[in-house]
This record gives sequence, C-alpha cells and structure tokens, in this order.
Amino acid sequence: MATANMDNYENKSLLRFTTTGSVDDGKSTLIGRLLYETNCIFEDQYAAVAKTSEQRGDERVDLALLLDGLAAEREQGITIDVAYRYFTTDKRKFIIADTPGHEQYTRNMVTGASNSELAIILIDARHGVITQSKRHGFLISLLQIPHLVVAVNKMDLVDYAEDTYNQIVKEYKEFSQKLDIHDVTFIPISALDGDNITTRSNNMPWYEGHTLLHMLENVHVSADRNYVDFRYPVQYVQRPNLNFRGFAGSITSGTIRVGEEIAALPSGKTSKIESIVTQDGNLNEAHAGQAVTLTLEDEIDISRGDMIVRTGNLPNVGNVFDANLCWMDEDRMNTRGHYILKHTTQKVKAYITDISYKIDVNTLHREETDTFELNEIGRVSIKTSQPLFFDNYNINRGTGSFILIDSVTNRTVAAGMIRGVTQDVRDVTSSKHAEAHQSSNVRWEEGMLSRSAWEKRNGHKGAVLWFSGFSGSGKSTVAKKLVGSLFDLGCQVQMLDGDNVRHGLCGDLGFSDHDRSENIRRIGETAKLFFGQGNIVACTFISPFREDRDFVRSILPEGSFVEVHVKCDLEVCKRRDPKGLYKKAIAGEIKDFTGISSPYQEPEKPEIVVETDIESVDVMTEKLMAYLKDKKII
Repeated sequence: MATANMDNYENKSLLRFTTTGSVDDGKSTLIGRLLYETNCIFEDQYAAVAKTSEQRGDERVDLALLLDGLAAEREQGITIDVAYRYFTTDKRKFIIADTPGHEQYTRNMVTGASNSELAIILIDARHGVITQSKRHGFLISLLQIPHLVVAVNKMDLVDYAEDTYNQIVKEYKEFSQKLDIHDVTFIPISALDGDNITTRSNNMPWYEGHTLLHMLENVHVSADRNYVDFRYPVQYVQRPNLNFRGFAGSITSGTIRVGEEIAALPSGKTSKIESIVTQDGNLNEAHAGQAVTLTLEDEIDISRGDMIVRTGNLPNVGNVFDANLCWMDEDRMNTRGHYILKHTTQKVKAYITDISYKIDVNTLHREETDTFELNEIGRVSIKTSQPLFFDNYNINRGTGSFILIDSVTNRTVAAGMIRGVTQDVRDVTSSKHAEAHQSSNVRWEEGMLSRSAWEKRNGHKGAVLWFSGFSGSGKSTVAKKLVGSLFDLGCQVQMLDGDNVRHGLCGDLGFSDHDRSENIRRIGETAKLFFGQGNIVACTFISPFREDRDFVRSILPEGSFVEVHVKCDLEVCKRRDPKGLYKKAIAGEIKDFTGISSPYQEPEKPEIVVETDIESVDVMTEKLMAYLKDKKII
C-alpha cells in the first residue's frame, strides 16, 4: 500500500465524523475499508492484518483489525473503547471516531461524538431498525451533530434487495422526525466488499445516490460552525518581557479583526484588538478553531479562565443553569457533595441542586430518579460557586458544554450540555414583580473602597467565622462572648444569628431542606458583604449540610472562612432545648430534633472544634482568639 497524496495537506478542509451502530454491524470494517480504499495504511500494517486474518482462518483480509487495537477487542470481536483514525483524500482531511455500539458503553459514544460534525449510523440490513439504532439517533440529536448518514450495511447478505433497503429507510425516517436532526442521508453499502463505499456498486443499480466517500468529501460543514458569536477563553497570559503582554488561547467561536472593540469578562473592561499573533506571523483576522495570541491597546487585568468577547455580542452569565448530563463514572452521582466543573478554560466548584428526570435512551421516555448511574442521561440543575459565561449548547457547542470532575479522585464523572438559565414559576413571577417596583433612579454601585483599605483602617483583617452545630449546642453563647472580646479590642465585628435574622433572612428553622439551603446561601452572601468592609463576621446557624457550608466557603477568599464545629452531646442539647424543638419532635410537629429531614452532617475538616459540654465559655473564647491571632487576622 502507498500512503495518500499529502500535497496541500494544510490547505485542505477538515471533517470530524463518528461511526456507531449495534455490535457486529460492521463499524470497524467500514473504517478499515475507507482507509484501505484511500491508500491510507502502510504496507506493513496491511501485511500484519493479512497475517492475523490468515491465522484465524478467515477467507479474506479482515480490515476491521485495523481498528480493533486492544487484545480484549480482538478476542471478543467487538470495539470497547473509542478508536480514532486519520486519513486524507485529494479533497479533504478526516478524523474518525469509531465508537462502541453496546448500551453499556454510552459514555464512550458521547465522548467520541462530542466534537463530530457528522455521524454515521450503521444498520444491519438483516436485522433492520432495532432499539439500539434509535438510541444512537437520540444521542446524535442530543449532541446536536448536524449531519447524519444512515448506512444500511451487509446488503450482500440480503441479496442486495431494494425492498429491504426501502423498508429500513421508511422506518428510520419516521423515527428521525422526532429528533432534532435536519439532514439525514441513507446509503446502502457492503463494507466487507466495498459496495458504494468509494465507488458505485454494480450490485445495486437501483440506487441512484452518491457513494459514502463522495458524501464525506462534499458535505458542507462550515455553515454549521458558529462564526457570529466571538468567544475567546483565555488559556495563558504571555509576558516574555516588559514590552509584550498577550493572551493566548483558541477561538471557540466567531471571528475577530485587528481594531475591533472587545470586552473582558468578568471585569467588563473594554479595549481594542491591537494585534493577532501566531507562530507564522501576525494576522489581520482570525476565526473559530485557530490558536492565537491577542494583544490589546489598553492594559487590562486578565487571567486564565477569563473570556474576551465583543462588546455588542455577549454570552449568558450566571451560576445556576439547566443541563443535559451524561453520567460517565462507575460510582453513582452524589447529590450532597460538590464536583469541579470545567467549562472552557475555567474550573469552579459545582453542586447538582436538582434532578428533573432521566431519559430511557431506548424508549425516549422520561423517568423520575434521585441519582444517576453509569451511562444514564437526563436533565439536571447545577449551581456553581462562581458565575460562568456560557451560551446554550444548541447555539454554541464550545461554550455550551462542560465536564464534571470528582474533586477527590480527579476522574471525569460526567459530560454536560447547557440548556439555559434555570427558572421556575417563582423566578419568573418574582422578576416581574421586581421590575414593576424598580425605581428608575436607583442602580447598583460597586464599593468605592477595597477590602484592603477597610482592613487597613480597621487595624485587622476581615474574616467569616461560621459556627455550626445542633440547636442547643451553644453556638450563639460562644459567638456572643467572642464578639464582645473582639469589640473590646477595637475590632469591627458583626454577628448574624439564627434567632435574630429569622424574619429578615428566612431564619434557620421551620423550613424544607431546599429552603434551608437557600437561606444559608443568602446568609453567606450577606456575610460576604460585611466581610468586604473588613469586618469579622460571626454566623451562628445549624447549617446541617456540608455542601451549604462549602458553598459559603467557596465565595470567600481562601483562608477567610473559619468553620467552627460547636460539638455537644445530643442528650445535653435535648435537655437545654432552647427553641422547644425536642418538644415539637415528640408532638410530631417536626421530623426530628434538628428540624431537618436528613441527619446533621458534621464538618469533616473544620478549622476549630469547641465542645460546649466539657469546656467553659471562657476557655472556648480564648481558643478562638488564639486562632485569630495565630492566623494574623487580629
């Protein structure tokens, strides 16, 4: 075999496509045939495959062996992982993702197809349209792959019958109308013999369409790419010397020209493009897919994870959104913990706050669930510790997709596609109510003084001390003593207590778990405002859920959140019963002594632990004061 003609390789357009189908539908054979027919395999590769085929007793060379590289795959005759192959013709370059067809490898198919512009579904002509054929169509629709080729394979095993082919086309057309796929092409083929792969088949004169390779070479994909919305996530800040400051990355979507006005997010600072730098020289214009370095006319503080956009074309911004999620981990989803969400070049803490449903990918029916298992797909709501700059996935795949990473194991556990900003009836009605009562003379103003300026005047650093424990454990008693001691030192100090703010901020008791979490979020945001003016803020709330406390920690600078676990024997708390919770629990007015539907989750690694049933208030206060002095907060 000779290698393909490499002339003008860099100038050829690129098509990424994926192949999928049920087990033994001939995916690997098809790709092997494409590589063979386009002269894109080496002679020694072909010789090795021919030798293996001969040793197995095959009547002809099994081209599928070019793809099934794993020993386990060769033994079982199936493709387990995603195999990527590259080939080229005179017209175009290609990257193929050969994805597994079995249901248990859904995650692999999602991975392989995520960057594809075209998908090929193989259907065995002997078996017709089966459940897995429909499942693959649904996944392609979910991933918003714009072009679909349904290749009816193994036509040689049904004597090239036109009626058989027409019945499969009719059935799959009816199904595809339910999907969000607008370009579907049907081609009858035999991957084993090469019918309609690169040349028209004499065995099927009734077929008047193009060959598969002609389709791949001529499908128009540039119109499917987003060249309107300029999105440039900054990957790296280049500062080789004092005279150059550039921002390196890849253009996710859109185009940009020298001289155009841009905005940097999240700061909102504006400037103009001074130059577009590449390894091969400066450009006047750059477009989606290019890796470039941008320099600006003005000095703007931009770092990794920030996004450069056009001032008149902005993405969505928010830390709460809906998404379609494919769970890819062996361990089930943990809805009480947090994950690391990677979106473009940014990584933030994220929490799965709600599961709307999971989808049976075989029937397309929605099912209720409280968690996701391996390979399950559904709709969820996600909250992040910092706002993201995103577009809906169906508009911009680059800024509408993300992955979730386990913060402990560092494994990728899920892939997601953003559907939009989360809203429910309360969100819509409350926003309308707010607009109706909003004064045109009032607008938000950022603080004129920085936190460091406030801290300099106060003579100490700001901090948030979060006291968590059972009702009756003594949180308020210890916090009030500490606040008094800090006040005596001349510190600027504030206290947010579960009793005193109950009516203003929804309090700490008598609400559902969801409302309680929302209450803690509001308390955290309020504490952050006081902290921004250099205050030491003491917050005393049961706050029974770790993820709620972790959220407050995540919105504050590292080292400024001090979690204080106020431990006390539960029987002692019951005897104290300052809010009458134990009596209400006995009377059946609340679910248990804590007033929550789930057990109290003790802090795993609190900065300080105090035990009110064995330590005096003075001793505990001294311990807290010593910690603040040791950390140079006071």
